[in-house]
Amino acid sequence: MSAQPLGWLRHVRSAWLWAALVAGSTAAFAAELLPAEPVTLVFAGDIVLDDVAGAMIERGEDPFGGFREFFAKADIRVGNLECVVATTGSAGDKNYTFRAHPRTLPVLKRHFDALALANNHSGDYGREAFAEMLTLLPAAGLQYFGGGRNLAEAHAPLVLTRKGLRIALLGYNEFMPRSFEADFDAPGSAWSEDEQVVADIRAARTVHRADLVIPVMHWGWENELVANSRQRALARRMIDAGADAVIGGHPHVTQDIEQHRGKPIIYSVGNFVMKETDNDNQRRAWVLRLRLDQQGVRSFDTRAVQIDLQGIPAPDLTRATPCWSRGETGTRGCIAQD
Repeated sequence: MSAQPLGWLRHVRSAWLWAALVAGSTAAFAAELLPAEPVTLVFAGDIVLDDVAGAMIERGEDPFGGFREFFAKADIRVGNLECVVATTGSAGDKNYTFRAHPRTLPVLKRHFDALALANNHSGDYGREAFAEMLTLLPAAGLQYFGGGRNLAEAHAPLVLTRKGLRIALLGYNEFMPRSFEADFDAPGSAWSEDEQVVADIRAARTVHRADLVIPVMHWGWENELVANSRQRALARRMIDAGADAVIGGHPHVTQDIEQHRGKPIIYSVGNFVMKETDNDNQRRAWVLRLRLDQQGVRSFDTRAVQIDLQGIPAPDLTRATPCWSRGETGTRGCIAQD
């Protein structure tokens, strides 16, 4: 072959490579401009499945039915299980003790992927019942966090991967009795000690390689509509330690929402399935939906919940509830659109 054709070939090859490089760079640049589809995480507050809700399930009914479609659209569905699910154990010396039958688990699995166990009722029937629940939940396809067969497991994050995003969930209880805290060789829930919480958040990233970390807190005083100074101080410390959002419950009412360093703190979402209510505020709640990406919470909205006197929730499509998008300095009121 002569020199002229070889030169022409080299010219064509160079032009083709340059075009491919430019096209690839343009595509990469365009991909950076286009936001990736977020991961949606839904969180529901206190769930008690004895009494009326348990009887509904025994009859083949579904106490979560009003939110079936909303839950089904989420990538991750989480709730606070405010009772033990077991057949063993003895009721503790408390005003209220909650134990649900294992027949409730298939219905829970229908709507939830994971359950928070760090609360003041998961130990109502003692360590034997709690340990039984830790066997029953995985057998039913349900994951859990905030509790475990020992102290290390109770403080370990549950890491869920969706759309390539690794999301770590941690759970802590701050409401007495503390006697049911997990021990180094005994099952129980994770108690909230500031230094340990900070260490757990950091370990979720460095050891468990989570992209995002979300602590779920059981804290505050019942019926208080505004978070107290303890909640605020710990929430900010958790954000400073690397948490991307903080979600709370226990007061049985919704509380205020704020942000620290651009990251949302939802102090209490209120109840969800709960018969033991004694005022209207305890029967008005939220289901929270976070939209997550590599930078944290892109936005969130809440769905208004109206709980009847039997403790069964239904969506309230007329009540505006808080929503927020990254970059906003405060929340807005939104009415459900889907």
